[in-house]
Amino acid sequence: MPFVIFIVIAVVLVIVFAVVTKKQNDKINAFGIEAEAVVSRIDIEENTDEEGIPTSTTETYYVRYVTEDGREIEARLSKPPKGLREGSTLVIKYLPDKPKRVLPAN
Repeated sequence: MPFVIFIVIAVVLVIVFAVVTKKQNDKINAFGIEAEAVVSRIDIEENTDEEGIPTSTTETYYVRYVTEDGREIEARLSKPPKGLREGSTLVIKYLPDKPKRVLPAN
Protein backbone atom coordinates (compact mmCIF):
# COMPACT_ATOMS: atom_id res chain seq x y z
CA MET A 1 0.00 0.00 0.00
CA PRO A 2 2.73 2.60 0.79
CA PHE A 3 4.29 1.86 -2.62
CA VAL A 4 1.01 2.68 -4.37
CA ILE A 5 0.77 5.97 -2.47
CA PHE A 6 4.34 6.78 -3.50
CA ILE A 7 3.52 6.09 -7.17
CA VAL A 8 0.37 8.25 -7.02
CA ILE A 9 2.31 11.14 -5.45
CA ALA A 10 5.07 10.81 -8.06
CA VAL A 11 2.53 10.87 -10.91
CA VAL A 12 0.78 13.93 -9.46
CA LEU A 13 4.12 15.77 -9.11
CA VAL A 14 5.04 15.00 -12.73
CA ILE A 15 1.66 16.30 -13.91
CA VAL A 16 1.99 19.48 -11.83
CA PHE A 17 5.51 20.09 -13.18
CA ALA A 18 4.29 19.59 -16.77
CA VAL A 19 1.38 22.01 -16.31
CA VAL A 20 3.57 24.69 -14.68
CA THR A 21 6.21 24.36 -17.42
CA LYS A 22 3.57 24.64 -20.16
CA LYS A 23 2.09 27.76 -18.56
CA GLN A 24 5.56 29.36 -18.30
CA ASN A 25 6.31 28.52 -21.94
CA ASP A 26 2.94 29.89 -23.08
CA LYS A 27 3.62 33.14 -21.18
CA ILE A 28 7.07 33.49 -22.78
CA ASN A 29 5.65 32.83 -26.25
CA ALA A 30 2.82 35.33 -25.75
CA PHE A 31 4.60 38.16 -23.92
CA GLY A 32 8.34 37.45 -24.27
CA ILE A 33 10.83 39.97 -25.55
CA GLU A 34 12.94 38.88 -28.50
CA ALA A 35 16.72 39.09 -28.39
CA GLU A 36 19.63 37.87 -30.51
CA ALA A 37 21.49 35.09 -28.67
CA VAL A 38 24.65 33.04 -29.21
CA VAL A 39 25.06 29.42 -28.14
CA SER A 40 27.76 29.85 -25.49
CA ARG A 41 28.22 26.21 -24.56
CA ILE A 42 26.77 22.74 -24.88
CA ASP A 43 27.07 20.41 -21.91
CA ILE A 44 27.05 16.75 -22.97
CA GLU A 45 26.28 14.06 -20.43
CA GLU A 46 26.60 10.41 -21.36
CA ASN A 47 24.13 8.17 -19.55
CA THR A 48 25.18 4.60 -18.82
CA ASP A 49 23.61 1.44 -17.49
CA GLU A 50 24.70 -0.42 -14.33
CA GLU A 51 27.64 -1.95 -16.22
CA GLY A 52 28.89 1.39 -17.50
CA ILE A 53 27.70 0.82 -21.07
CA PRO A 54 26.51 4.03 -22.76
CA THR A 55 22.73 4.08 -23.23
CA SER A 56 22.02 7.67 -24.28
CA THR A 57 23.41 11.18 -24.40
CA THR A 58 21.86 14.31 -22.93
CA GLU A 59 22.78 17.69 -24.41
CA THR A 60 22.06 20.90 -22.50
CA TYR A 61 22.35 24.10 -24.54
CA TYR A 62 23.24 27.49 -23.05
CA VAL A 63 22.87 30.85 -24.74
CA ARG A 64 24.28 34.27 -23.96
CA TYR A 65 22.30 37.41 -24.76
CA VAL A 66 21.80 41.01 -23.66
CA THR A 67 18.47 42.08 -22.17
CA GLU A 68 16.67 45.29 -23.12
CA ASP A 69 18.11 46.97 -20.02
CA GLY A 70 21.69 45.98 -20.94
CA ARG A 71 22.30 42.98 -18.68
CA GLU A 72 24.35 40.13 -20.15
CA ILE A 73 22.68 36.82 -19.33
CA GLU A 74 23.68 33.20 -19.82
CA ALA A 75 20.68 30.88 -19.68
CA ARG A 76 19.74 27.30 -20.41
CA LEU A 77 17.83 27.11 -23.68
CA SER A 78 14.56 25.18 -23.42
CA LYS A 79 13.47 23.31 -26.57
CA PRO A 80 16.63 23.97 -28.64
CA PRO A 81 16.18 23.64 -32.40
CA LYS A 82 18.15 20.95 -34.17
CA GLY A 83 21.53 21.72 -35.67
CA LEU A 84 22.78 24.22 -33.10
CA ARG A 85 26.51 24.35 -32.43
CA GLU A 86 28.59 26.43 -30.07
CA GLY A 87 28.74 29.91 -31.63
CA SER A 88 25.43 29.52 -33.50
CA THR A 89 23.12 32.53 -33.34
CA LEU A 90 19.37 32.47 -32.93
CA VAL A 91 16.54 34.70 -31.79
CA ILE A 92 15.19 33.85 -28.35
CA LYS A 93 12.31 35.07 -26.19
CA TYR A 94 12.52 35.87 -22.49
CA LEU A 95 10.53 37.62 -19.78
CA PRO A 96 12.26 40.56 -18.04
CA ASP A 97 11.38 39.19 -14.59
CA LYS A 98 12.81 35.72 -15.44
CA PRO A 99 15.67 36.30 -17.90
CA LYS A 100 17.24 32.89 -17.24
CA ARG A 101 14.22 31.12 -18.77
CA VAL A 102 14.45 31.38 -22.56
CA LEU A 103 12.85 29.75 -25.57
CA PRO A 104 13.64 29.93 -29.27
CA ALA A 105 11.51 32.67 -30.87
CA ASN A 106 10.29 30.55 -33.78
